[in-house]
Amino acid sequence: MSDALSDWVAQAFGVAPRELALYQRAVTHGSQAAANYERLEFLGDRVLGLTIAEWLYERFADEAEGALSKRLNALVTGPVCAEIARELALPAQLRLGKQARDDGAFDSDNVLGDALEALIGALYLDHGLDAARAAVRQLWATRIERDVRAPQHPKSALQEWAAAHNRRPPEYSIVDRSGPHHAPRFTVKVAIGKLAEATATGSSKQEAETAAALALLGQLETSS
Repeated sequence: MSDALSDWVAQAFGVAPRELALYQRAVTHGSQAAANYERLEFLGDRVLGLTIAEWLYERFADEAEGALSKRLNALVTGPVCAEIARELALPAQLRLGKQARDDGAFDSDNVLGDALEALIGALYLDHGLDAARAAVRQLWATRIERDVRAPQHPKSALQEWAAAHNRRPPEYSIVDRSGPHHAPRFTVKVAIGKLAEATATGSSKQEAETAAALALLGQLETSS
């Protein structure tokens, strides 16, 4: 496991581990050991946010704070981190307890996103900010260039649509919550009065609300 993880880290992040224990902890779920990735995820989340914010500040020199914030929020979401984790084949490196494995935690957006951030935290502690910055810029390179204009969050876009059409503000409600603690599934409904509604499911309440808003926007654009 140690040699395989060391080789994987070197390939994924471009530098060989000096303190392998950091990366072992970063891929260890709470169901497996008390010494898990949570503290490293806390650190890695901040390193990722700083790195992306610094990059956006350089790359989009003429954009206002609001536009930069939209870009930042779109780039550091759990689903984006989980998407990158899958591209790196991170699920194969996770250390999970039996119940978590049986529950499919290896493919949970929450688990994968947190583990990737923990690995960024481990890389920062092991090699410093320059190495962490280089890895993040490599992994997020295509995504930062994806939108010429700053993306608008679906919930904000739906709120603006309602205001522009003199409708009541969107109302969100949780329809269902299922799954184990480490891999929950939320189903959320969003409605604009009695005009229209949509439901969607996600691995967090925020993700489900975003997906529901996007689905309702699609309905409204189709019908208009």
